[in-house]
Amino acid sequence: MDLNESAVFVKVVEAGGFSAAARLLGLPTSTVSTRIARLEKRLGVTLLQRTTRRLHLTDSGSLYYRHAAAGLGHMLDAEAAVMASVGEPQGLLRVTAPADIGDGILSAIVRQLCRNHPKVGVDMVLTNRYVDLVAEAVDVAIRTGHLKDSTLIAKKVGTACWAPFASPDYLASASAPPPASPPALRQHNCLQFSPLGKESWTLSDSTGSVTVPMAGQVMVNDVRVVHAMTLAGQGIALLPIHLCREECADGRLLRVLPEWRARADPLYIVYPGQRFIPPKLRAFVDCAGQELRRWLEES
Repeated sequence: MDLNESAVFVKVVEAGGFSAAARLLGLPTSTVSTRIARLEKRLGVTLLQRTTRRLHLTDSGSLYYRHAAAGLGHMLDAEAAVMASVGEPQGLLRVTAPADIGDGILSAIVRQLCRNHPKVGVDMVLTNRYVDLVAEAVDVAIRTGHLKDSTLIAKKVGTACWAPFASPDYLASASAPPPASPPALRQHNCLQFSPLGKESWTLSDSTGSVTVPMAGQVMVNDVRVVHAMTLAGQGIALLPIHLCREECADGRLLRVLPEWRARADPLYIVYPGQRFIPPKLRAFVDCAGQELRRWLEES
């Protein structure tokens, strides 16, 4: 099947003649006539009856024209829709991110994206499980830690560093003075985020690293709970530096042992590889990358 023949036939009918259609298509009249003849030969019917003054559609020609014109219209609509999507970012974007990455970061990304691109909608799924982006029809993910080899495109946007934090109330009421070195943490109530280690904390500075055994009095596998307990003055905890920026700025949290840090997790924006990146996805990658780098720059 040659769709060019069908398109030429539709144009001949709409223009009312071969010469007029040829002018509109930028083709020689003989080429237009040849394509109509080929179409009729392939279909085995006469579509057009020609007189010296005008064309007449046969019954078969009328039937073919109705369907061909509708099909050509759908194709033109499809091209117009794709061309429109290549321009302004629009449509629903499905995003997944770790539940513990931080409400401030995620809300800032969504706020900035919607402000800059009001035709883009966001469906955000927060989960700490691994999401198969292709199988679950998710457009893009924010992921931490070292990634497995895959066909996904991964853009590193920074590093999330962890460090000890406590509230001023806890440090003022604790039976021991604020720790001056990592081993002194053993004199304090330490709130443990269990994925960082249930038996010890490892901290490092410019001179090296120290592993501090932990008593394991309080262990939680949700960093948001640990963060809330730290704000409530229940002890010292290892938390992502970016997660505590606002509380440190307003004095609700203090950095303990400011020269020391714990784990450092690379942070990525990940999406399926594709030849043409939709504008809505490109807009998210640019916006999320800018916001994530801004939040992580002091880490």
